Amino acid sequence: MSEQLERLQKVIAKSGVTSRRKAEVLIAEGKVTVNGKTVTELGTKVSPKDTVEVEGIPLENPEKIYILFHKPTGVITSVSDDKGRTVVTDYFPQLDLRIFPVGRLDYETSGLLLLTNDGEFANQMTHPKYKMKKKYVAKLKGFLLREQVKELERGIMLEDGKTAPAIVKVKSQDKIKDTTLVEITIHEGRNRQVRRMFAHFGHEVVKLSRIEYGPLTLKGLNAGDARELTPHEVKTLRNMSLNKS
Repeated sequence: MSEQLERLQKVIAKSGVTSRRKAEVLIAEGKVTVNGKTVTELGTKVSPKDTVEVEGIPLENPEKIYILFHKPTGVITSVSDDKGRTVVTDYFPQLDLRIFPVGRLDYETSGLLLLTNDGEFANQMTHPKYKMKKKYVAKLKGFLLREQVKELERGIMLEDGKTAPAIVKVKSQDKIKDTTLVEITIHEGRNRQVRRMFAHFGHEVVKLSRIEYGPLTLKGLNAGDARELTPHEVKTLRNMSLNKS
């Protein structure tokens, strides 16, 4: 029986109601009950037989869904926006399930974004220890020099610490427009990291798109298009993360 016990915040996140961090807040605020009793202790563990309610609503175990979305620029990576701007979940009005983005792409960045209702899967994909590789293509102002490429490949110091080594490939340089087209692969997920890495050398990123996420690509998808991941793709992503943990 003890093997079936899980932390309450993890159970809430796995149900798709909200993220694990938000679940912890709800627990601390006294908005979660177990078998009719309010629980505020984050270390509480529950079994599948326990009845858990969040803000008076019993948890359900919805069908898990995993979506690959080609996010356009000018769309917010969130489930809502207090300014009424378009968010990624607006592209899925037909879904009855609550889904949320896995990680984030900033407002000006396009490309491959995963959405799901599986909190455990989302954590596996985004936690730094799992080192999921993400490839971007960036258009920069100015020429990226060979010495700068080597520095990026060794790791550079940003205001929030040194970056892990990146894989960098200069695709082309336009002398007339004074721009560089470059591919960069990283496995971290810091806020606006790619933009900040190039800004370190004084290069503004004028266009940025994530083109690969682990083994996944945008093949066959235009901006705004989406498809469900196959069971094999989900299993492959899980295995990749577990092998690097």
